[in-house]
Amino acid sequence: MMPNVEGRVRVREALQAQEAIEAIVIKGWVRTVRRSKDVIFLALNDGSCLANLQIVFAQGKPGFEEAARVVTGACVAVEGSLVASPAAGQSWEVHPRNLEVLGEADSDYPLQKKRHSFEYLRSIAHLRLRSNAFGAVFRVRNALSFAIHRFFQERKFLYVHTPVITANDCEGAGEMFRVTTLDPTGAPLEDGKIDWRKDFFGQRTGLTVSGQLQGEAFAGAFGDIYTFGPTFRAENSNTSRHAAEFWMIEPEMAFADLVEDCRLAADFLRYLCRYALEHCRDDLAFFDERIEKGLVAKLEALAQAGFETMSYTDAVAELQKSGQKFDYPVEWGCDRQSEHERFLTEQVVKGPLFVTDYPKEIKAFYMRLNNDGRTVAAMDCLVPRVGEIIGGSQREERRNVLEERMRDVGIAPQSMGWYLDLRRWGSCPHAGFGLGFERFLMYVTGMSNIRDVIPFPRTPGNAAF
Repeated sequence: MMPNVEGRVRVREALQAQEAIEAIVIKGWVRTVRRSKDVIFLALNDGSCLANLQIVFAQGKPGFEEAARVVTGACVAVEGSLVASPAAGQSWEVHPRNLEVLGEADSDYPLQKKRHSFEYLRSIAHLRLRSNAFGAVFRVRNALSFAIHRFFQERKFLYVHTPVITANDCEGAGEMFRVTTLDPTGAPLEDGKIDWRKDFFGQRTGLTVSGQLQGEAFAGAFGDIYTFGPTFRAENSNTSRHAAEFWMIEPEMAFADLVEDCRLAADFLRYLCRYALEHCRDDLAFFDERIEKGLVAKLEALAQAGFETMSYTDAVAELQKSGQKFDYPVEWGCDRQSEHERFLTEQVVKGPLFVTDYPKEIKAFYMRLNNDGRTVAAMDCLVPRVGEIIGGSQREERRNVLEERMRDVGIAPQSMGWYLDLRRWGSCPHAGFGLGFERFLMYVTGMSNIRDVIPFPRTPGNAAF
């Protein structure tokens, strides 16, 4: 049994100690075991930092016999003294007086080796969290989750929990997961089609693809708001950039136009980069060394960057006159591809870029129609090495124009009466954007697959954990 030493000390705190500690309790998971005739070294990690704390058991000293039976993966508690370490690369180690095995492990523990492929680690998502790479990923994810709230709270934005279940397909792409209690083999029919009036909610519903529309309602009462929560898309895609469940940050500002929208987005990205550099330095150094060379310099550059602005029309002209051979031809009216985005940021402006004022045909119905009648007040923020990282717009606040746009894209205005009501009573100019949290985490960590920056990825054919 552990002696009565008050509390436990995190590995991170122990490694940052300013002086030796006579009585300390450390609890964690054994990363490695090294044995010799007279000494056993356990490397202990509790998830609080990238580094392990070394526990040194000497022959004839307390805990040696118990340590001889400990294997990689076991969970242990150690009480002893924190003393200066003579070994290179670490300041402190623990000389134990007691060892207690809290949870045993066996030889089948799948993280015996020091290096595993990310593909293999995805197959053990419940255990990959104990590896160095994923420990670093999820510490960064935690820190930036807090930073997101801090950024908006410092600017007096209201945090809104928008619904997960909705009858509105914000993007209009029809890629929603259905929510229903109807029996799939005996659903009630009317004229050969499912009668959704007999369903739980009395209409066809699904998992949300965006909290934006409900966010607009809150902006019409509170001014500046933001959402930060899970969203879902039933897109049958197995690419490294797509997941069926992901998290979105979506601010919405009343009394704001596209210029203010871009300004907020730029401030937001700079803030998050600065926060990561300040609070996640050790983990970012790991990513810089092992995952993406130059990552820290990339984040430092974005943290201080000015953001250029270019219209879609000018961007098309730049691409066409570049002489660059693209896999996807460039012409006015086409949607941009990643190769176009990266060329603009890396070759043309050599930094982050807002592309604005897109053809209305390739953007959502709720984006404000410009005076030319051909384009909408939309913006995409592009960054080097990635391309698009934020998408947003000034919203259409004119009810008659919005109704016409809805009809143009096949949305019956009466199906979204509440949304039109926002334009009927007290409408005002407003704008907002969306940032996919996992896409941003890929940028910050250098991880190349979205499945590696979300705790338990949901992709086609995969919901095992």
